[in-house]
This record gives sequence, C-alpha cells and structure tokens, in this order.
Amino acid sequence: MTDTDHVSTHQSQEDARNEDILIYVNGALKPKAEALVSVYDSGFMLGDGVWEGLRLYDGRWAFTEEHFDRLFEAALAIDLDIGMTREQLFSALEKTRLANDMYTDAHARLMVTRGVKTRPFQHPSLSRQGPTIAIIMEHSKPSIPRPIRLATVPHQRGLPMTQDPKLNSHSKLNCILACIAAEKAGADEALMLDVHGFVNTTNACNFFIVRKGEVWTSTGDYCMNGITRRKVIQVCKQAGIPVFERNYSLVDTYGADEAFLTGTFGAQTPVGSIDGRQIGAGQMGPMTERIRGLYKELIAAETAK
Repeated sequence: MTDTDHVSTHQSQEDARNEDILIYVNGALKPKAEALVSVYDSGFMLGDGVWEGLRLYDGRWAFTEEHFDRLFEAALAIDLDIGMTREQLFSALEKTRLANDMYTDAHARLMVTRGVKTRPFQHPSLSRQGPTIAIIMEHSKPSIPRPIRLATVPHQRGLPMTQDPKLNSHSKLNCILACIAAEKAGADEALMLDVHGFVNTTNACNFFIVRKGEVWTSTGDYCMNGITRRKVIQVCKQAGIPVFERNYSLVDTYGADEAFLTGTFGAQTPVGSIDGRQIGAGQMGPMTERIRGLYKELIAAETAK
C-alpha cells in the first residue's frame, strides 16, 4: 500500500503543532487530553446537535456571517438554544484562535449539542443543563496527492420529513456507511443519488460536473447546501460561466469533461474517476482550475474587508 492508495477530501499535511492545541469546551480552553464531554452528553449519546466548519485565511475566518446564519438556523430548526449571541460565539472562536496562535491555514469545527442529559434516554427534556459548545481548531493545510476516486452507493441523504439533509447534524451515520461502501468498492468516497435516482452529493462534499463549457450541480433539494457550493455558483455567474442547479443522471456524469467536489476544507477538489470510469483526462481540468482561481480571488476579497 502506498500513501496514494487511499485519499480523503479532508487529507492534510502532518503538523506537529496540533499535538499542543487548546480546545474550547464551554468557555474553558483545555489541552487535547483534557477536552472531554460527558458520556451523558446529547451529542455523544444521540447525535443531537449541529456544527459548522470554518476556514482561516490571513487572519480572517471566511464567510463567517453565512456559517453563523446556517448554524443559528439549524439550532432553531431542532429547537436548541445555543445560549450565546452571534457576537459571543464569534468571540469564543477568536479566543480559541488567539490562544493557539493561528493566523492562516487553520480549520475550526464549531459544535453545539443539546448538552448533558439527566438520564440516558432520548427525550430532549432530559437535557436540562444547557448546551455543550466545543471548538476544535487545528493547523490544517490540504494535501490531496491525486484526484479523488468516487463510487456510487445505494445510500441516500435523508428526506426533509425524516432527517433534512440541509441540517449540519451531528448524526452522520448514513454518510459514514456510504463512505464505507465506497471504500469497499475501491474508491475514496461515495457518490450518493437522490430519492429519484439523480446525482446528488458525496458523503462529505458537494458535487459538480463540467459538460461542454457548462457547470452542473444538483438541485440542492436533497443535499447539504454548502457555502462553498454557493460561492462557486456565485463566481461562475459573475464570470459569465453557464452554471445550472438541475437534475442529471449517472449517464451525464460518466460523460462529463470534468468533475470536482466543493467544501470548506478543500475548496475545489478534482475527481479523477467514478465507478471505475475515468472522467475527462483524469486530472484537474481547465474549468475546475479556472473556478479555483476565481474562488481564491473571492477569498482574498473577503479577507481584505
């Protein structure tokens, strides 16, 4: 086995500084070994919570307003009181950043659960001590040595009336099972279809294809509406690149000129093959490279504000 036999969309360079990071847990900054939550915590016990991933560029968190909008909207949707204002939560994020002396190439995972339960059962009224808020922040520079290999799996994201895929929920078991199925098929990650059989998303990222100069992604009805996804659509429109949120099938996908993934961590990650079929030249294509450049310009403008 070589280092490139398996690749993850969240693969990063090893950084020894991450052994000494301080983690925010309910107002306190603690070393890794001491950053603990109770086994009675709703997040551990039931996956009852929501989270956001944020990326640090040149001293600024990119698209903080959008990330906080989504976090507070998700908390409202699951009737979870975060117990902090947006300003207080941002102060906690900055407190953690400064304590870890981080300026760029850092990734934060901000997690909010319903908190510690009085008894080990499901009912939310058993969570009486207030939410648990944790922020893990690591030095993190993407290091993905080759384009990602995807495999189509039978697993789907939830329907809006079951577990709405627009929620960044702590409960990710269906995505984990999709990833396991893809790995067993010899791929890196899973390509998931929607309930109608149209191409939807991967287990960890949003998915785009390029066909004859056009950029396509799913309708967004059955996937996490990623902020990077939204920004890619935005930069394409601003640059005059035809971009469509639409239904399309695996037939369309196999015949694509390029394919790429989007997410806060990796921004735009090229896809080399799907179900053993090479996509385009099997490498990052010119449209993906152009969009990556446009996105970097957007980030530069964001962090210059």
